[in-house]
Amino acid sequence: MAISEPLPATARETSAERPWPLRLLSAKIDEYVAKMSPVWVEGQLVQINRRPGASMTFMTLRDTASDMSMSVSMFARDFDRIEAPLTDGAHVVVHAKPTFWAKRGSLQLQAKDVKAVGLGALLARLEELKRLLAAEGLFDADRKVALPFLPARIGLVCGRESKAEHDVVVNARARFPAIEFDIREVAVQGAYAVAEVSAAIEELDKDPAIDVIIVARGGGSVEDLLPFSNERLVRVAGQCATPLVSAIGHETDAPLLDLVADYRASTPTDAARRVVPDVVEDADSFVGNARLKARALLEATGMAAVADDSGLEVEALGGEPGVYSARFGNRPNDLERNLYLLEKLRDKKNRRAKFVSVIVLAYPDGVVEEYRGEVPGVILEGPRGAGGFGYDPLFMPYGETSTFAEMSVEDKRAISHRGKALEALKAAHQTGKARQAYPGEAGSRLE
Repeated sequence: MAISEPLPATARETSAERPWPLRLLSAKIDEYVAKMSPVWVEGQLVQINRRPGASMTFMTLRDTASDMSMSVSMFARDFDRIEAPLTDGAHVVVHAKPTFWAKRGSLQLQAKDVKAVGLGALLARLEELKRLLAAEGLFDADRKVALPFLPARIGLVCGRESKAEHDVVVNARARFPAIEFDIREVAVQGAYAVAEVSAAIEELDKDPAIDVIIVARGGGSVEDLLPFSNERLVRVAGQCATPLVSAIGHETDAPLLDLVADYRASTPTDAARRVVPDVVEDADSFVGNARLKARALLEATGMAAVADDSGLEVEALGGEPGVYSARFGNRPNDLERNLYLLEKLRDKKNRRAKFVSVIVLAYPDGVVEEYRGEVPGVILEGPRGAGGFGYDPLFMPYGETSTFAEMSVEDKRAISHRGKALEALKAAHQTGKARQAYPGEAGSRLE
């Protein structure tokens, strides 16, 4: 009778010719796990299954940061003695002993006690995490990048069919209908939120077509917002190269994601307004018009661009007319607009006004510089002078005896609002606050 060769004593001694049978491997794993001591472990409970009359309660413990979980079993009598009722998503610590079921080849935890982590303890941990991350410089202002001047495509991370998604998309498209979205609907609370939100940010950040990422949720309790203070998610946001906007809570909610983001919006609606310019509003103001012109040049050329515009702001009319265009009173020419302005001021004692110019420089990396110049004065009761254009015949600067229309080109240039805007730009460049010196005629490209 042949004597069989003994099995290898250790895993290192096994080979293709001398393998272990599966039963031996399972027995050795079981033996090793059985030597482990009970351990306290932290996570979130999901899929709690407490059937009436059953002797065991089953649940799943998920890691709070990683997509990792383990089955947990607990005698029903022990589960029923837990003081605080447990629900799906509860943040807990579990006292359990690892057990290995050799027949199924599965590892699980046999729990003896489960304790909900109190809100006070959670907040204390968050403060400590905030301190550590701040010490690393993760929240430093010099790490933040500027939001794009006009994004073509926005990455939106939000809850499934959520109001936050509606608020961002509707408000953004109301301001700029051509804007495009890449929407990632994810869990925004509970055990799956950290992994899903983190993965969505990482995926959008890898897409070169995405100009800015908004992470949106419409507020909630402190417990609901805990995923947005999770260390893993905060570090993912900190490593994001695409400009990131946090729109998680309301004014009083401040998860750590707010601190690491490039911009913190108070609400999803605020995020849409901050990221997307209002084309309709911009077109009705000289400042907005200059921004639109610079933006159009930037988009058309891919190079830094400069544009300017000017307008008259009348104090008694709340800043109107603002622009030179025919939109003021729907009047088609300068004469009729001047007459319309005088009619609006006929019963007004306050005739203070100022001519204002703005120069806008826009750069491909999203940086925008604006330089403003203004000349205060008054609106006369009737036009004087044949020179100039627009409201020049009605406007007399303080300290002068002539309207803009009565001045020579040289005299007007010496005190003009546009000249003051240029002076502001030049001064900023001399002190290093502006990237460019005076680039020439506004409306040109910058090299």
